[in-house]
Amino acid sequence: MYLHLGQNEIIPDRRIIGIFDLDKCSYGKRTREYLASAETEGVVLDVSGDLPKSFVVCDHPYHRQIVYLSQLSPATLQRRADSRSLEL
Repeated sequence: MYLHLGQNEIIPDRRIIGIFDLDKCSYGKRTREYLASAETEGVVLDVSGDLPKSFVVCDHPYHRQIVYLSQLSPATLQRRADSRSLEL
């Protein structure tokens, strides 16, 4: 199955490592360091088109990980992921 992150970005759900709330997680020093490092490595894709509310960490065939910034809340993304798994 696939998960729609917004702005026409769709990813295979089997690649998702985690869905995180950007507001809550950005307070932590390690999270800020992780996101800064990912930005430096060029593996952050902003698919929000607006102010991002969440970030999704995924494994990727060509990079260790890739980070998507989404305008959708983590709860919305989780509901979408859960509804996909119920369709099976």
